Order: sequence, then structure tokens, then C-alpha cells
Amino acid sequence: MNLFDTIEKQTILPEKYRSLSNGQLENIVRRVKGTFGDKLYIPGHHYQKDEVIQFADSTGDSLKLAQFCAQNTRAEFIVFCGVHFMAETADILTTKNQKVYLPDMRAGCSMADMANIHQTERGWGLLTERFGETILPLTYVNSTAAIKSFVGEHGGATVTSSNAEEVVKWALQQKERILFLPDQHLGRNTAYKLGIALDEMAVWDPIQHRLEFDGGNEQIKVILWKGHCSVHENFTVRNIEDIRKNRPEMKIIVHPECRREVVERSDMDGSTNDIIQAIEKSKPGSQWAIGTEMNLVNRLIQSHPDKQIVSLNPHMCPCMTMNRIDLMHFAWNLEMLEKGEPINQIKVDDQIAAGAKQALARMLVIK
Repeated sequence: MNLFDTIEKQTILPEKYRSLSNGQLENIVRRVKGTFGDKLYIPGHHYQKDEVIQFADSTGDSLKLAQFCAQNTRAEFIVFCGVHFMAETADILTTKNQKVYLPDMRAGCSMADMANIHQTERGWGLLTERFGETILPLTYVNSTAAIKSFVGEHGGATVTSSNAEEVVKWALQQKERILFLPDQHLGRNTAYKLGIALDEMAVWDPIQHRLEFDGGNEQIKVILWKGHCSVHENFTVRNIEDIRKNRPEMKIIVHPECRREVVERSDMDGSTNDIIQAIEKSKPGSQWAIGTEMNLVNRLIQSHPDKQIVSLNPHMCPCMTMNRIDLMHFAWNLEMLEKGEPINQIKVDDQIAAGAKQALARMLVIK
């Protein structure tokens, strides 16, 4: 199962929802939540719009929300306000009695789409021809269920931006080198923190089917999949130079999905939760330029009026795929659930789910 299979099954949003006011749409959401009670669970990712996140029962990053779903065994219906791979992970970790829905099937992830299973299988074949059985695959949780399953079946694990260092360290104790999917920047930044030199990292181009590296095979410790986050790639060295020049008192904190040169020139880098915690723990009057998704930055600005907070990139836009989950699609999804005609269910094939569970389980036991 992949994103493109499920897009074809999505019903078009009925016109009636486009004609309703925000107040009317919010009333639908409140009514359905009240009707279902604890049988309905709504997790919301940090990058969601305020109009949606206000109704979330829990907020967090993708893996944390999936774990919340698994822990909430009372909920029969989970309407996941995030993107496709997150809902897939929730379906993988929950029971067969629980059903997961995505308000808009078009809410994908450009990074996850940069590594499909066909590219991965072909790339793995070519790489193992070259390096033999010396590679262990790892995948960022921002990947499809099929990629997680592939990694699980080949002895690897998933990683998050919070635990990437621990998992990469573990992986390099298992094999001589790793293949890190699908985000080259998180892989590069993590490996560099662990003392791996940049000239020990190669990049696998899944489009050209070739390894980008000038040295010999024996030098390579990390093979980075040529993928990236379309949001975090928009933070640049020029953005940092502008802050240093015009707001020298500001601290700069960025997500490790940013380019290596951006992370290197920042004061701090960390996961979404690390960024939130850093702002919450900072002193009143402190000043911050944040390099991550705009909905979250705006929410931090609103919730910390005692601090000066700006986006590192003043021309930044919210994540376009995250923003497909809007109030109209959310209310529509819930109302159809109320009518007993649910739409946009996310169901991962059992065999794929089994392999993905292996990858997730290995990550969760690594300390």
C-alpha cells in the first residue's frame, strides 16, 4: 500500500463543506467529539494548522502520536491530523479493533515520497553487490510503511530526530556501514555528531542509481539516501548571516533536517520537541530565530509573548502537505464517521506491517 494507491480512493470533498463558516465546521467537530466520547481519539502533529490542532486530544511528533494511539486502547476510531506516513505508523502500532482515518488522503510527505520501495530494493541490490553484507539499513520514521518494512526485514531499525544518535551508534556496532533513508541531512548531521567525517559519507542517488563519492569503498561508513525535507531545505546560510548581522543577540535553533552548513552555524539544533522545550525553558526576554515549520513557529510566538521569536527564514511558508488537513476535510471526515459511512481509512497490509513492527521494535529497545 502506498500514498498513490490510496489517493485514487479518496472521495471528493462535498461542496456543502466549502460553503460552511468556520463556526459551523467547528460545531460539527464538537458535536461528533461529544457523541463518540472516548471511542474517538484525535492526535495532532505540531505542524498542523491552529484551526485543527485546537481539537487535538494529544499533540506531538509523529512517533509519539502513534505511540499514544497504541496506548489508547479505549479508542475505536482514530482520526489522525498529520500526514500519510504518520497514520500508517498509527495503524501498524494499534490493534485490529482500532481503525485509523486521515482527513485528506492528499496529505503526504515529500521526503517520504523520495524513497519508494522499488527504488529502495533496486538501490539495495546495487549497493550490496558493491559492499557485500556489510550494510545495515536505517530509516527515519518519516518514511512509508513499505520502507520501514524493508528495513525491518533486513535487520535494521527506524530512527527519530530525537534518538538518531543512539540508533546510528547501535547500527555501526552491528555492521561496518549503514544506509540511512530517506533524509540525507538528518543522517549527515547525526553521523557527524558521532565523529564520522564528512569524507566518510557517500550519497546514494536513487534516480541515477549511482553512488556519489570520490574515494574508495573501504573509506565509506555512511551511505546517505538523496532525500530531504522540502521545508527545512529552505533555511540557508544566508538566513543565518542576516540574523547574525541584524539581530546579533538572537540565538538560532534549527531542526537537524536542515543542511549541514546551516546546523553547523546555528547555536543549537534538535528535534521538534527539543525546540519546543528550549523555548519553554528559556528566560523571559530571550530572543530566538527558529529554523522549522512555520505553523509551529507561529504557535510558539503566540504562546511565549514574553520572548522575541522569529522564523529564521522570514519568507517561510507552512508545510504544504501538512496544511491539506484543514477544518473542512476534518469536519467532513468526522461527520461521515458519525453517519456510519467512514472515509479515508488507512490500512497497512499485514505483511508490510509485520516488517515495519520489527524496525520500530528494534528502535524502541535501543538505549
